[in-house]
Amino acid sequence: MRDLGVGFGYLLKGQRWVARHGRQYRFGLLPGLITLVLYAAALVALAVWGADAVGWATPFADDWPSPWQGLFRGFLTAVLFALGLLLAVLTFTAVTLLVGQPFYESLSERVDADVSSDGAAARSDLPLWRELWISARDSLRVLVRAGVWGVLLFALGFVPFVGQTVVPVIGFFVTGFFLTEELAAVAMQRRGVDLRARLALLRSRKALVWGFGTPLGLAFLVPFVAVFLMPGAVAGATLLARDLLGEESATETGAPGGRPDPEDVSR
Repeated sequence: MRDLGVGFGYLLKGQRWVARHGRQYRFGLLPGLITLVLYAAALVALAVWGADAVGWATPFADDWPSPWQGLFRGFLTAVLFALGLLLAVLTFTAVTLLVGQPFYESLSERVDADVSSDGAAARSDLPLWRELWISARDSLRVLVRAGVWGVLLFALGFVPFVGQTVVPVIGFFVTGFFLTEELAAVAMQRRGVDLRARLALLRSRKALVWGFGTPLGLAFLVPFVAVFLMPGAVAGATLLARDLLGEESATETGAPGGRPDPEDVSR
């Protein structure tokens, strides 16, 4: 149970870190805003042309009498938009991290340097294109795993009582686990920790992961909140990754931590 509180503490520490480093926070907002605009444009296009797409895909209903044709195609249009919205929610974090790889790498390095006792941060020797490829590949593999869980929980949702009580709770914890993996990957990939090893580390301290990711996943359900919490989430996940990897932080040894951004001070 202690790890639940520790995980939630890292989530709060990450938000406090970006609050003290305004320049890094503003820098970290850009990927989320870019992704939000792209997703909003895609959803608007789906809302505008979704009915046309459904009509094109269901030529067999052209001769159906009213009101059955309209009800059938209207239902499919609504389902199509709902699926698009669900896909947007499930993939927003992964796409934002992919779009913002250079931004979040820089932010995560700053956090590492800020809390390490010697002021040093782990750095990757891989070129940017290689980092992007690994990030995209691993995100896809995590999304497949999350999709398998989603299908399983969807099927269990039809079980009386259990589907309406236990399954949603499990769903939030599963979401929190995979969300934490995506965020912690920024710091761990920089250290050369591959996906298999990351998942093993996360499974070894599930309560820590749930304490961080589950409340964050719940917060991400609120529209636009993900954009503003993402920089702090990356910062907090970097602190969590250091804990999982057994790296000592300056704030744990009593040394001063949380050094302000020089550019913020100059202002």
